[in-house]
Amino acid sequence: YQLCSLAFSHTLFAARFLNMRQGEGEAISTVEQAIDLISVVKEIHGLNSQELNKLLRDSENFTILFVTEQGLDVKIDVEKLAGFLPLHLIAVLVSSDRDEALLRYLLCGIRILHSLCELAPRHTKLEQILLDDVKVSEQLIDLVFYVLIVLNDYRQDIHDSGPVPVLLSALVACSFYLLTGCISSQWQDLALVMVAHPKVDMFMDVACRAIHLVVRFLQNKLSVQHIEICVKSSSSTESMVNYLCQQCEASLQFLQLLCQQKPFRERILKNKELCGKGGILFLAQSILKLHAPDFAESSAIVAALSRLKAKVLSILLHLCEAESISYLDEVASSPASLDLAKSVAFEVLELLKTGLSKNPKHLSASSDRTYPMGLLQLNAMRLADIFSDDSNFRSYITVYFTEILSAIFSLSHGDFLSMWCSADLPVREEDATLYYEVFAAAGWALDSVSSLDLSNTSNLEFTFIPNSNMSQASYVHQRTSLFVKIIANLHCFVPNICEEQERNLFLHKFLGCLRMDPSKLLPSYAFITGPQKASAVQRNLRSLLSHAESLIPTFLNEDDLQLLRVFFDQLQSLMNPSEFEENRVQDDRSLGGCSSPLLRREPPNLNNRNGNLKEEMSENSAFQEEHFYVRNSHMDQADGVTRRDMMDDKDKSITPSGLKEIDRDVQNVETSGSDTSSTKGKNAVDKLAERHRENADVREDEKVETVQTEEKHRRKRKRTIMNDEQVTIMERALLDEPEMQRNTALIQSWADKLSHHGSEVTCSQLRNW
Repeated sequence: YQLCSLAFSHTLFAARFLNMRQGEGEAISTVEQAIDLISVVKEIHGLNSQELNKLLRDSENFTILFVTEQGLDVKIDVEKLAGFLPLHLIAVLVSSDRDEALLRYLLCGIRILHSLCELAPRHTKLEQILLDDVKVSEQLIDLVFYVLIVLNDYRQDIHDSGPVPVLLSALVACSFYLLTGCISSQWQDLALVMVAHPKVDMFMDVACRAIHLVVRFLQNKLSVQHIEICVKSSSSTESMVNYLCQQCEASLQFLQLLCQQKPFRERILKNKELCGKGGILFLAQSILKLHAPDFAESSAIVAALSRLKAKVLSILLHLCEAESISYLDEVASSPASLDLAKSVAFEVLELLKTGLSKNPKHLSASSDRTYPMGLLQLNAMRLADIFSDDSNFRSYITVYFTEILSAIFSLSHGDFLSMWCSADLPVREEDATLYYEVFAAAGWALDSVSSLDLSNTSNLEFTFIPNSNMSQASYVHQRTSLFVKIIANLHCFVPNICEEQERNLFLHKFLGCLRMDPSKLLPSYAFITGPQKASAVQRNLRSLLSHAESLIPTFLNEDDLQLLRVFFDQLQSLMNPSEFEENRVQDDRSLGGCSSPLLRREPPNLNNRNGNLKEEMSENSAFQEEHFYVRNSHMDQADGVTRRDMMDDKDKSITPSGLKEIDRDVQNVETSGSDTSSTKGKNAVDKLAERHRENADVREDEKVETVQTEEKHRRKRKRTIMNDEQVTIMERALLDEPEMQRNTALIQSWADKLSHHGSEVTCSQLRNW
């Protein structure tokens, strides 16, 4: 994030409110003299909406009588308080020092405003002021915007062990949810209002920064150094961490729910700071790196971190699946943001590896899993599907995820069936929305910073609202279909789009990784080892093929299944059971792992041609050293492994007879990992199907014609989205309109026309084509 942009926004708001119209300034001064706003804010912020409502019912002329802690009687004109409090808080923001006292006072003021907004539907006067008065509504929005700007001035307090992290985290979340109180609790309506605001881009930018700041506060609290400092009171430390998790989740959830709305999502995609320069990716990276080993026994904290990661993955998914602008294209527009995206992809794969390594049968024995964990694994698989279907990430995913895929297929048949070919799992993920209560959250923060001993402060608990109507069977089938799609994406090769060194890269990597010991990757499972491993892998693949057929067309497309068949055909023809001798596993691991494929020198059922196929990895490919924006030990280590594997594959002479023949037969097999269209390009290989019919159980009627792709742009989807008739129509249209790609309205018009001649084609898909 650029500090100059933040400074400019700060100056802009300061200039605006320091130069208020004379009438407004005089009005504030008059009201402050009449009701002493500062004293009122400090005294009545502890009254919730029910208590204020009772005082208003007993009052005359909308003036309540309030007794202070000192026993003084104070009369408060609630109508004037509601009308002038937003502007008063803005004035305080502009004129006050950036310290703890300011945060405390702002939190008190926003707490009162939220209670008044809750009361507004029950009192006509409040409704007219807070909800119907355009000027006051604008002031409320401006207040939230400016609070977020000012809070970014507290970046230097990241390592503060005092009250600032608690107050600031609460203030960010409470400011966000004040908007739901003063504008609308309906997210689609709130999104429309925010997008129509002239400073919406600035709001998106500072909102993302503020959430990132809260995440960094949480990250510091979770750090080993901080835990060591706070060991004197482990219960209070856990309460504090749990509270910060709640505030962080509430703030991120606000952004997530807005991103679910198309107008807001598309506006974010046009924001260069958040998309082109990696603002969202930086936020995602920070959240995905959150770990709490010292709180492994706290089910509340473990679940909160899981939901945080699931929610930020959900935001990335919404952006990747948008139709108007390709998020991955925006990310790939600069080397720095592309490197950052790869680091996020790496964290996603690490999440998947961790999740898949846990046996659901063992998880079901846990008795304290009372908190929803979020759809972490499912969202991670969805993102892996999208990444593996984009040519900027495909090779990267192949290098770092093939090992876990090979380990999965090495499972005992019973474990594999229960994991991927069953309609039931002992434990499945549950998604939920945190019901955030501003009054309670602000009160806990204010009480905690006033108390010297947090152990005297009761833990704050929020309600979770389940928001997934997905059945158990649907969840399991989606999980399996994504597993198949990832394999199909990685094995897919389109000559005019994919680079030559990607040809059979996944196949070779998979074969090599089968030589490794899978027990460390999946420690909770049983495996077949020795000479029987080859037949066990083939049996598992055959079962997956059979189960995947039942998922068509609801969860899976025919072209994905066809690619899995092709992968199975090639794999079983190249596997040699004698290569799986257990006494060679340790030697292979000590030599660097899975760079050495298990191939027969002369596989049966292939033509007798001999050929050499070398994996020639370009120095300018997606595996270049990442050093500009992303500097972390995980990425450095990952790059080293990548380059080492590339050199191993390049230097080794992989010469299985018939590999080139397979490559020649398999032409333009096109799939669509994340696209939901049911008629994407279907490609098969007639000769290959004939050659391996007995082993692969390929039916005679499952041949599909080869489609030659015309796609040239390497960052687009690898698989066709239109049939021959649709392609012909567009080719003719382009002769008359060669500049069509620059005309969104024209593209939309042709997308609608094409949908009458085959599968539905979206505007974004047609633009990419």
